[in-house]
Amino acid sequence: MSLLLPGPSGTTRRHEPRADPLAFAPGPPARSRTVFAAAHVVADSRADLAPGAPAAVDWDATLAFRRHLWSHGLGVAEAMDTAQRGMGLDWPTAAELIRRSALEAAAVGGRIACGVGTDQLGTVQLGSGGLGSGGLAEVRAAYEDQLAHVEGAGAQPILMASRALAAAARGAEDYLAVYGHLLRQASAPVILHWLGPMFDPALDGYWGSSDLAAATDTFLDVIAAHPDKVDGVKVSLLDARREVELRRRLPEGVRCYTGDDFHYPELIAGDEHGFSHALLGAFDPLGPLAARAVRLLDEGDTDAFRAALDPTLALARHLFEPPTRFYKTGVVFLAWLAGHQTHFTMVGGLQSARSLPHLARAYELADGLGLFPDPGRAESRMRSFLTVYGVAQ
Repeated sequence: MSLLLPGPSGTTRRHEPRADPLAFAPGPPARSRTVFAAAHVVADSRADLAPGAPAAVDWDATLAFRRHLWSHGLGVAEAMDTAQRGMGLDWPTAAELIRRSALEAAAVGGRIACGVGTDQLGTVQLGSGGLGSGGLAEVRAAYEDQLAHVEGAGAQPILMASRALAAAARGAEDYLAVYGHLLRQASAPVILHWLGPMFDPALDGYWGSSDLAAATDTFLDVIAAHPDKVDGVKVSLLDARREVELRRRLPEGVRCYTGDDFHYPELIAGDEHGFSHALLGAFDPLGPLAARAVRLLDEGDTDAFRAALDPTLALARHLFEPPTRFYKTGVVFLAWLAGHQTHFTMVGGLQSARSLPHLARAYELADGLGLFPDPGRAESRMRSFLTVYGVAQ
């Protein structure tokens, strides 16, 4: 039975749900690329999830989703922006998420890397000036606490971009000082994370400049000063050309993990000079399909890899359309339709951040790709969702 889906400007269209989902068998990690899926959290739907309320997480469903990703050979990037860091997931809950997920990873042999930030500062009014005089000292201490927590949990740290550092830093030298201090402290190589302002407007001018060429130079200076402490860099600028240029300038042995949810097939496939690994929020809903596609690169079959992954770009670009920071809403919506959770609610009330036409299009694109293990369940849930919104079928 077809569904009447709402479109922009009050239009509607008929969609015939797909009856034959793709079948994805569990599989091992790819050998030729290291691939992380940044994973969402499942909220506790019985809790007060209003904006500003403490986060409440359904731990069973959240950890089950991580086991789902590990079963397909993907690594899990935990407590990142996909998990609503800075958008509903407070630091105490993030710390517990890291602890539980790291234990689960150890139990199943899954790869895990976890976000290290400064979000425990909350609304603290940061001072100004150099390192050790107000703001930067607070930022450094917050980073240190989270780095110790992630390392203590047995996970690989991902040094996330910090809103607090962006507010407190007065130039490139402050970034060099703070990151240099953290890298000297790290007990093993970390992943450095550069999140562009399209994902978080508070990060505009990160690395000390809004000029991306100058910011890139500072970023590379951080890495060059401590190449033994940098496993790789995660770049989320949605600019494939810039990522390729950066990738070619990295020191030997430092990986580039693409975070470009608009151009990931070409960046993972690479060129004659190299390729990107992956750490992507888009691989939360695309996990099994993406994992199977990347394993084709192990056999050197780039054409088959592109044939499998290129069709997913329409969905990824839709989920991450501006305002890009609200992509989490579509990710969680698809997880509900796919049966990974029993409800469509989010910490911080973020389920309201995307419109009905946006979510309807996300369903249509995901269904067309065959992503729903049970298309009938996805159709039934979509139908009930449309009814709540007053779209008569």
